[in-house]
This record gives sequence, C-alpha cells and structure tokens, in this order.
Amino acid sequence: MVCFRLSWVPGSVLFSLCLILGAVPSYALEVNLTDSENATCLYAKWQMNFTVTYETTNKEYKNVTIFEHGSPTYAGSVCKDDHNRSVIEVQFVPGFSWTVNFTKDSSNYLIDGILISYNTTENSTFPNAKDKGVQTVYYPVGYTVPLNNIFRCSSLLPVDEKNVVHNYWDVHVQAFVENGTVSTKEFVCAEDKASTTVAPIVPTTATPAPTTPTPKKPEVGHYVVTNGNGTCLLATMGLQLNITQDKVVSIININPNTTDFSGSCQPQSALLRLNSSSIQYLDFVFALKNDNRFYLKEVNASMNLANGSVFSTANNNLSYWDAPIGSSYMCNKEQTVQVSETFHINTFSLRVQPFNVAGGKYSTAQDCSADDDNFLVPIVVGAALAGVLILVLLAYFIGLKRHHAGYEQF
Repeated sequence: MVCFRLSWVPGSVLFSLCLILGAVPSYALEVNLTDSENATCLYAKWQMNFTVTYETTNKEYKNVTIFEHGSPTYAGSVCKDDHNRSVIEVQFVPGFSWTVNFTKDSSNYLIDGILISYNTTENSTFPNAKDKGVQTVYYPVGYTVPLNNIFRCSSLLPVDEKNVVHNYWDVHVQAFVENGTVSTKEFVCAEDKASTTVAPIVPTTATPAPTTPTPKKPEVGHYVVTNGNGTCLLATMGLQLNITQDKVVSIININPNTTDFSGSCQPQSALLRLNSSSIQYLDFVFALKNDNRFYLKEVNASMNLANGSVFSTANNNLSYWDAPIGSSYMCNKEQTVQVSETFHINTFSLRVQPFNVAGGKYSTAQDCSADDDNFLVPIVVGAALAGVLILVLLAYFIGLKRHHAGYEQF
C-alpha cells in the first residue's frame, strides 16, 4: 500500500488519500476531511475505475484507462461550506477530474451527482485525439441518507455514459460527520440488501495442492448487448468460475436467471459485463486482430466470497475464441479460459459474436473442432508419409533379396 498524506486545503481541511495497487486497474481511495478544529467533517472510502473511449485522427477508437497515467491530487475538496454543501474533487491525470457533490437539510443528506471532466487536448493522456476540447459527463446519483448515518454499498455500481465507463464498489461515505466522529449506523444501498454470499467448497483433508471438487454443469445463459444501431454483441454460454485461495477451491456456477448483464460496442472493441448479488463484475473484453478477426483479449473479475473478502483479478493479454469478423465462434465442448494462477473459467455450449451482428442473429460459426483438426492435419500427413517410406523400403529389400536369389540359381 502506498499512502499519500496531502497538505492543507483552503479552509484548513486536511485530505488523506491512500492508493492501493492491485491486479485490477482501479483506485481504492480513503478521504478524511477535517475542519479548522481538526475534527473530521467528511469521511469516505471507496473503489473506482474509469475508461474513456475517444476517436483519433486516424479514425481509430482508443480506450484510455485513467489510472495507468499518474497519481491523484485533491484541489477543490471541501466540507460543510456556507451553503450546507460538501465536495470531493480528485484530479487523476492532466485534464481529468472527478467531482461528487453532497447537500443536506435538517434530517438527511443527499449524494447529489458525479461530474467527470476531461480535456482531449492533453496529448499525454489522449494522444492524437480528433476532437480537441473539454468534455463533461454528469451522472445524477440521488441517494438520500439520514444524517448521522454512513452510506454503505459493497455492490458494483456501473455507469456507462457519453464514452465514459466508470464503476464504483466498496463505497462508504458520511458527507456530514457530526461531532467529529464517524457514525457506526449504516444506511445500506438497495443493491446490497438483496446480496447473498457464495459458500466455498472446502477440501476434507489438508494437502499441499488445492483440492478441486466435482461441480455440477452450469446452466447456459443468453446475453445480448445493444447500441443505437441494434444488437451489437451476442453471447451464449454456461460459465463456471474457479477460484483458488489458500489452497481452497471455490467453484461458482453462473445462474443466468439471477445474473444481470450489460456492455458496450466500439469499432475496435466490445464489452460484455455480468454481475449479480455476489459478483461485482465479470467482464469479457473482445478486440480485433489485423482488422479481420476477433478474439477474447481481456477478462476482469471481482466478487464477494463467503469469508467476507473480495476476490479481484484481471488479465488483458489473453488470446481465446479467435474467429473471422462477420462470423461467430462456437464450442460445444468444455473449454477453459485461464485468467490467472488463481482464477479460471470453464465454458460450456459456448457461442459468441462481438462484432458485425446482422439482424440480431448469429452468423456462420467457426467451430473450435476446426482448431483440433488443424492440429491433427500435420500428424496425419506425417504418419502417411512415414507409412509410404516404410512400404518403399520393404519393396526395396524384397526386390534386392529376389535379385540375389536369381544369381544363386544361375
């Protein structure tokens, strides 16, 4: 953990911020604003990440993950100003700022809205951007929380607006702290109230290697992502998540009947996101290869485990489910997507098409059995050549033997 204890801001407000570097490209922030008497007046702790999509001068679309570009600052953060208003404002990179506003009345405080501002003239963050200038995205939150309560939401809160995808989870905030003491009373978000945990499968004997239980086959789900032009991504698959922690294997079968899904489609990439009461997010990110093929490039996951911990992992250097653009990829047999040493996904009855969906239906499929056939072809050809060589050698030796026999008879 790398911690920053920052200087005094106007109004003698102290801001402390901790950046936790982990596998998932995100920030875990903890903010403690104090007044002139050094008493806490606002407390917040949360995790979030941002991805901005923009068009380049080469007519390509690029995704910028903001947290890969620098450390945050905090100018503009205040609490309990003259208008009963508190503000958390964070600048992550040049030209990118994030602001959340809070207001209050006699009995409640309101998490009003989130404002994101980014400047595409900042070439270090948005190289070769076609449209230069300041872009703003406002998202109305609208949570009303009783005073002297801390708002808590562990579930994923995804937002996708105006080319900016921003996600929030593990949120704890009390915008107007009374008497300098953060409350122990929690106001829980609706997403958490319906949450359940997944029980891990624990091996019955202690062994050096993880014990893998025998799971049931997952139910197959059907997922559709649309944009302004209609259906842009189709996916059909049964999903089984395998998590290893401390030599204990947890297996989670995705239930499509209790799983929400969303996503987005860009010219060069496509996203399918799944989430449920226990899965904060499970992202499948597809990309183009040589402009004529697509493949699964990235998987990001974060989920709540039965022991109360949050398991998170990510890999943006995958190469699965490769097929030509304009077709779909299909594999009815069980496949494994190895995301990390501690996380892999088993897929069943898989079919995906993340680009060029016509009429809301799958195009002709490239079956994964073709990969097996491609692997067998050189083996079959080699075996055939070896057989021919053996026959030639046998014919040669038989002919040679007959030739010697003819000399002996003479």
